[in-house]
Amino acid sequence: MGNNRPRGAFVRHLLFVLAGTFTATVSCALVSETFVRRMEAVGLAVGFLFLIIAVNIIFDIVGTAATAASEPTFNAMAARKVSGASEGLWLVRHADKVANFANDIIGDVAGTVAGALGISLMTQVLVRWPELNELWLNILVTAAIASLTVVGKAAGKRLAVSEPDQVIFLAGRIMAAWGRMRPPFWRKKRALNRKGRQFERSRAG
Repeated sequence: MGNNRPRGAFVRHLLFVLAGTFTATVSCALVSETFVRRMEAVGLAVGFLFLIIAVNIIFDIVGTAATAASEPTFNAMAARKVSGASEGLWLVRHADKVANFANDIIGDVAGTVAGALGISLMTQVLVRWPELNELWLNILVTAAIASLTVVGKAAGKRLAVSEPDQVIFLAGRIMAAWGRMRPPFWRKKRALNRKGRQFERSRAG
């Protein structure tokens, strides 16, 4: 029975990841496609594409840093009530799930959306300049998206591995700031849910 519980939790986690990734990809692709198709300026569409690539790279940095950061460092900062330390500690303690979410889910979703935006952008360019070669334009757009993503992730991984604590601390401070912006009733609800989970774990133990 004891072995079945972790296995069941893992299967539920996989199903959640599957459903979440599918829903997020469809939603992001639909919104992005609609947004880009309504843009009359090609420059704005290119800027939006760069934004998606940047999001991909930033989340990859955070996911990689979470696996390399030092838990004792954040324990010490959390004990001193440093803003963002508790959030950073949570990221480090859940490094496997953080890496899966940031590197795999967000990375794959952003990559898929970037590819779809590249096709939409290419279509806009061909409508404005029909004399361009469609084959070569497709190749160049695809190569540009892939090159920017790979180079950005390579540089980001170097930062994440060399300065993981600083990266996670910055991410933790952003999470803390975001938490302070939420309505008080939402924060209270999350606190009650957290206490409930802690009570259930203590009973199970």
